[in-house]
Amino acid sequence: MSASMSGSGSAPCRFAHYFIICGIDNETGLEPDALAALYQWLEADRQGKDPEALAAGENFDQSPLKRTFKSKVLAHYPENIECNPFDQDAVNMLCMPKGLSFRTQRDSQTPQFHSFIITREDGSRTYGFVHTFYEEVTSPQICSAMQTLHQMHQAEHNASAHNCPSASNSSSSSSSMDSLASSLDEVESPSSTSSSQGGRRSCGCSGEGYDSVRDTLYVSKAMCLITPMPFMHACKRFLSQIHRAVTSHQPPPLTLESYIYNILYEVPLPPPGRSLKFHGVYEPILCQRPGVGELPLADFPLGEAFRLLGVENLVQLFTCVLLEMQILLYSQDYQRLMVVAEGITTLLFPFQWQHVYVPILPASLLHFLDAPVPYLMGLQSKEGTDRSKLELPQEANLCFVDVDNHCIELPEDFPQFPNKAEFIQELSEVLLSFGLSPEGGKNSPEPAVSPQTSTLEKELKSTSLRELVDDKRNGNLGGEALDMLELLQGNPTLERLQALAKRTGVKVARLEALAAGQKAVGDEGIGGKSPVEEEELRNAKLNVQLREVFAARFATMFADYESFVIQNSPDLESWLTNREQMHNFDKASFLSDQPEPYLPFLSHFIETQMFATFIDNKIMSQWEEKEPLLRVFDGRIEKARLYNVRAPSLRSSVYQKCTFLKESAQAIEQRLRKIDHTAIHPHLLDMKIGQGKYQHGFFPKLQADVLATGPTNNKWSNRTCSTQRRSDRHRQQNEHLVLDNDLKEKYMQEARNLGKNLRQPKLSDLSPAVIAQTNWKFVEGLLKECKMKTKRMLVEKMGREAVELGHGEVNITGLEENTLIASLCDLLERIWSHGLQVKQGKSALWSHLLHYQGREEKNELLLESPVSNGQERRKPESSVGLPVLRVSVIQDMRHIQNMGEIKTDVGRARAWIRLSLEKKLLSQHLKQLLSNQALTKKLYKRYAFLRCEEEKEQFLFHLLSLNAVDYFCFTSVFTTIMIPYRAVIIPIKKLSNAMTTSNPWLCVSGELGDSGILQITKNVLEMTFDSAFRPHTHFSIAFKRQNLGKLTTVQLGHDNSGLLAKWLVDCVMVRNEITGHTYKFPCGRWLGKGVDDGSLERVLIGEFVVPCNDDEGGRGAKTPPLQRSPSQIRRISITSLTGRGNKPTTVQIQESIGEAVNNIIKHFHKPEKERGSLTVLLCGEGGLVWALEQFFHHGFRSARIFQKNVFVWDFYEKVVAFMENADQIGDLQEIPEPLSPNCESFCRYVNAINNMPRNIGKDGKFQLLVCLGARDRLLSQWLPLLADCPVITRMYEENALLRDKLTASSLVGVLETLNDFPITLETSFTKSVEL
Repeated sequence: MSASMSGSGSAPCRFAHYFIICGIDNETGLEPDALAALYQWLEADRQGKDPEALAAGENFDQSPLKRTFKSKVLAHYPENIECNPFDQDAVNMLCMPKGLSFRTQRDSQTPQFHSFIITREDGSRTYGFVHTFYEEVTSPQICSAMQTLHQMHQAEHNASAHNCPSASNSSSSSSSMDSLASSLDEVESPSSTSSSQGGRRSCGCSGEGYDSVRDTLYVSKAMCLITPMPFMHACKRFLSQIHRAVTSHQPPPLTLESYIYNILYEVPLPPPGRSLKFHGVYEPILCQRPGVGELPLADFPLGEAFRLLGVENLVQLFTCVLLEMQILLYSQDYQRLMVVAEGITTLLFPFQWQHVYVPILPASLLHFLDAPVPYLMGLQSKEGTDRSKLELPQEANLCFVDVDNHCIELPEDFPQFPNKAEFIQELSEVLLSFGLSPEGGKNSPEPAVSPQTSTLEKELKSTSLRELVDDKRNGNLGGEALDMLELLQGNPTLERLQALAKRTGVKVARLEALAAGQKAVGDEGIGGKSPVEEEELRNAKLNVQLREVFAARFATMFADYESFVIQNSPDLESWLTNREQMHNFDKASFLSDQPEPYLPFLSHFIETQMFATFIDNKIMSQWEEKEPLLRVFDGRIEKARLYNVRAPSLRSSVYQKCTFLKESAQAIEQRLRKIDHTAIHPHLLDMKIGQGKYQHGFFPKLQADVLATGPTNNKWSNRTCSTQRRSDRHRQQNEHLVLDNDLKEKYMQEARNLGKNLRQPKLSDLSPAVIAQTNWKFVEGLLKECKMKTKRMLVEKMGREAVELGHGEVNITGLEENTLIASLCDLLERIWSHGLQVKQGKSALWSHLLHYQGREEKNELLLESPVSNGQERRKPESSVGLPVLRVSVIQDMRHIQNMGEIKTDVGRARAWIRLSLEKKLLSQHLKQLLSNQALTKKLYKRYAFLRCEEEKEQFLFHLLSLNAVDYFCFTSVFTTIMIPYRAVIIPIKKLSNAMTTSNPWLCVSGELGDSGILQITKNVLEMTFDSAFRPHTHFSIAFKRQNLGKLTTVQLGHDNSGLLAKWLVDCVMVRNEITGHTYKFPCGRWLGKGVDDGSLERVLIGEFVVPCNDDEGGRGAKTPPLQRSPSQIRRISITSLTGRGNKPTTVQIQESIGEAVNNIIKHFHKPEKERGSLTVLLCGEGGLVWALEQFFHHGFRSARIFQKNVFVWDFYEKVVAFMENADQIGDLQEIPEPLSPNCESFCRYVNAINNMPRNIGKDGKFQLLVCLGARDRLLSQWLPLLADCPVITRMYEENALLRDKLTASSLVGVLETLNDFPITLETSFTKSVEL
C-alpha cells in the first residue's frame, strides 16, 4: 500500500507512470492462450455446436512455433498509482497482442517497437510504448515441451497427409470472422514463409521444425513504458537504449534499476511551452511540450502517415473520420496502425473522436468488428494475405485502409471535403518543402535516419560515464572544474598572467581545456545536434505545419460558429437536465450562411457526435473553465478576426491558406535548440549486494523494493504537490457555484450519445458473459439512436416542437432532410449488420431482402399463384378510376432491381429504404421481412439486435412514427430514372356528358419536366364500380417518362371534332406507379365551343392526394396536402355569376389578396432548392389569380345578357376596345392621346392572348393575363387604368370594390411589392403567346 501512496502524490506530473516487463513465465511454462480458447468457444457457439463439448486438447494441426501461447506480465513498477490504476490484463494483451512468439536461430530476431493506447470510460487516455525483442530460452522444461509438441504435430501431419489432398478450404457458409481469424492466426517468420514455396503450406506443415539438440529456441519479451502523454520519440529512444545495454558485451555504466528509477520518479513532465532533457543509458533524450495557445502535443510522425497513404488518400480518410463512418486500418506492422490512427485523430482538432477507438485490435477482440457503431480500429494482417479473402461483418458504411499497399476503399455516396483540390495542393507544398513526395506509397522513399554504427556505439559507451559526470551538452561541468574556471576567469591578476604567458608562447593547458569545453557547450546550444535529434526536430516541425494547415481549414469554415450556438439555459444544472430536448445549434441558419460548395459536407458533419460534443463544450464554458482544445480554437478565431475583418454574412468559398506555418515551426525549434529543464541524472541506488547482476543478452530480474517507491525529497514533486493543494483549495471555493462532479458526470453520460462508454472495449474480462453484456449495450444503444433519429426527423419535418423551442417558423431544408435520411439508411445498415452469421455482399439489409425474395419466389412457384400469402397487400383505392396498386416488399424490390442507374448492393438498399419511406411502408415492409423467423434465425446470431424481440418491436414502432409526415426522398433523389405513370380522366357522372367524339389529349407537367402531348383513344370508356356498386366511367392512359418530380399541372383539351364535341370533366387523376403518389387535378368545367367559357383546353393545378391507409399506421398520421387547387364548387361559385351561394365580404376579399401576395413573397425568401411550385401560389386555391378573380367579381353587373354568361374577360376586351377607339368617341375627350405606355401594354397583352392559337376559354385567358402581368411587373400599373375607365360604370355596380378609389389604390400598393421578385411561369401557361 505504501508503494501506491508514495507513487501517487506526484504521479500526475511524472513523465512515466509504469515500467513493465512481459514474457514467458518459466514457472507455469507453456500455456495455450486462454483468449484463443475463448475465440474457439465463440466460434463453436456461432456454428451451433455445444461449446462445452469442445475438445480441450491442443490444435496439433498447426506447427508449435506458430501457435499462440500465453504471455504474462512478469513485473511492473510501481505496484499501482491512484490516478492511473494498473490494468494487468489490458496491458499484457496490448504489449503482446498475439501472445508469445517463438523463434529459432534460423529466424529473424530484429527487435520491434510499437505503441498502444488505453482509453478510459471518461474518454481520458494513457499511452503505452513497447520494445519487443527475442531472448534465448534457458528453461530445459520449456525446450522439451516444445520438442514434444513438435513431435505430436509431426505425427498428426504424417497421419493426415494421405487424407488431405490440398489445403483445407473453408466452406462457403463460413463466418466472416473465420477469414479474419485466418489472417491473424500465424506469427510470421521469414524462414517459415519462405519454406512454403509459392503459397499456403499444405496440411499445416511448416517446413523445418524444432529440434532441441540442433536448434536454439528464442522467445519474445517486451519492455513497456506507460505514460500520461504521447512522448513517442523519447520513449522509443529510452527503451532502445535499455535494450542495447542488455545485449551489449560491456555492462552499462550503472545498473538498469538506476535508469528505470530515474525515468519513473525523477523525470517530470515538461511544463506547457517548455522543453526537457533527461538521460538514457548512453545518450541524453530531449522532449518538448506545446504552450497553452498552441496545438496540443502530437508526437507520432505525421510525415510517415502521409508517406504511407499519400495526400489524396489521407484527406479522403480524414473526411470519413469526420463523418463518423466505420474505419478499419489494416497492416502487418502494429506501429503503422498506431501512426495512422493517432495521426488522423490528431488532425481532427478542435474536434475529438467520440466512438470506439482501438488502433490495435487484439486477435481475441475480433468480434468487436461486429459492433454496429462508428469505430476506428486497426487490424494486423498476415504477410501475403489477399484483401479479397478478408470478409468483414459490415461494409456498407466502412472505410477500409490497406496501409501496407497504400490504398483505401471508400463507402458509397460520401461528400467531398470543401476546397479539396486547393487543400491537397497546400498540404503537398508543405510535404515537398521537407523533401517528401505528396503521392506517398511505394514511390516515396523512407525518410533518412542516420545509421547507428558500431563505431558510434563504441564512442558513446566510452564517453558515457564521463558524460554523466560532465554533462557539457547542457552547459554543465564537473563541480570542482566549473568553480575553478569561474575563479580563474574572474581574477584580473591571473588574466594578466595568462595574457603574458600567451605572448611568450607558454600554454596554460588545463585552463584552455576548461575554456574550450565551455565554448563547445555554447556552440552545441546553437546548432550542434546529433543526427537523431536533427531528425526529431525535422519531424516535429513537419508535424506542426501539417496540423496547422488542417486547423486553419476548420478556423475558416467555423469562423462564425458562435453566432449560431443557442444558449437558452439559466444554469448548468437545468441545461444538463434538458440536454436531449434542446436544440443547441441553429443548423438551418448556419447552413444558409455557408458557400454552396461546402453544403454537402457540412450538412453531414454538423449531425455528428463530435460536432455535438464540441457545441456542448462551448455551452458549458459559460459556467466552467473552457475545454483546452476549445480554448485554443477560439483563440485562433479571435486572432484571425483581428487580421482579417469581414462581415459574418459575406461567406466566400475562396480558399485561404494557413498563415501560422513559420510561426508554429519556430516555436518548436526554439524549445528544442534551447533546453529549458534538465532532469536529475541517473545515479547509484541503495541496492542489496548481488542484485542487478549483469548477464549478456538476458534482461535481469530487477530489484523490486528499490523500484516500488519514489523519492520523498524531490523538489519538483514537492512543487507539484503544492500546486495540487492550491488547485484543490480553488476547487473547494468554487464548489458551491457548480454541480457536484458525480452528478454532472451522470448527466453528461446520459446527455451524450451512444458510444461514449464503448470507446475502447474493456480488455480485462473477456468471459462470454461480458461479451454478451457488451452486445446488449450495443442493442440498447441502437434502439436509443433509432428513437432519437426518428424523433429528430419528425421534429424537423412537422416543426411544432421546434417552434415551441423558440425556433420561429418551421423550415427544414432539402439538404438537411437528405442528410437525416442518409443517416437513417446508415443506422438500418448497422442494425442489419449486428450479429450477422454469414456475410454476403456489402449491404447486410439488401442481402437479407434477397434471401427473403428467393424464399418467397420459391413458394410462389410451388403454389403456382401470385405471392399473396400475407406479405402482398392492396393499397386502398385513393380515388375512383385508378386500378388497385399492389403493395409488397418484393414488388418494391423489383422496382429497384429494374433501375439500371444503381450498380451496387449498398445503393439498392438505400434506394429501397427511400422508396419505402416515401410510400409510408418502411415499418410495414421491415415487419414483414422479419416475420420470417426461420430466415432471421439462419442469418443472425442469438445476440443480434434483430433477434431481441422487445427491442425489435420498439424499433419498428419508432419507424412507424415516420408515417406521420410526407417524404419525397425517392422522387427527389433519383431524378433520371424512367417511371411508369397512369392518368385517368373522370367525366361528370352523367353518361351523356361523359361521351365525346373529339380527340382528347393530355400533357402532365412536374417540377422536373413534362410528359409532352399524350393522345387519348376516343370513346374507349372504362367502367368501374365503387364500394357501393355505383358505376363510374372514365378514360385511362398509361405512359412511361423520365421522372417528372412532384406533379404541378395538367393541360387537358380536345380538337372539337365530331357531333359530340362538348365534354364535361370532373377531374384528372395521375399516379406514379412506383411510389404510389397520386395527384388530383380538379376541373368541374366544360370543354367545348359554345358552352361555359368556350374553352377547348384547360390548365389544371394539382393537389397531392394523401392516402388514407386502413392499417394501424395510417390513422391520425396525416399532414396537410402539399398543394391545393381551386375546388370544383368554389370555381363554379365564382364563374357562374347568378348570385347564388355565400358571396365573400369585402374584408375577406382584401385579406385573401394580402395572403396570396404574402405567400409569394415568403416563397422567394426560402433557399432556391426548397421553394416548391410557384404555379400553385399563383393559380392554386387561395392563389393570386383566385384572389383577384374574387376582387373583379365583386359588384359585377347582372350575369346574363340575352341568356349568355358574362365574364371578367369580357370587361377587359371592352376596356381595350374603348382605349383603342378613344379618339373616335366624342364624349370622352379627356383620354390623352396617344395611348400611355400602361394603356399600350395592357392592349398589347390582351390582344396577344386573344390571338394565340390555343383555345383556353375566357377564364383561362384571365388567369394567363394575371400571371403574365405578375411576371412582367405590370399588374400594379394596369389596375388604375381599369378603375378609371368609363366602361366600369356600365359593367360594375356603385358599391363594387373596383370603383372604390381607396381600395383600388391600396391594392396597387400590395401588388407593387411583387415587383421585387423574379416570377417565372411554367411553359404550359406561356406556350404560343407572342408578345
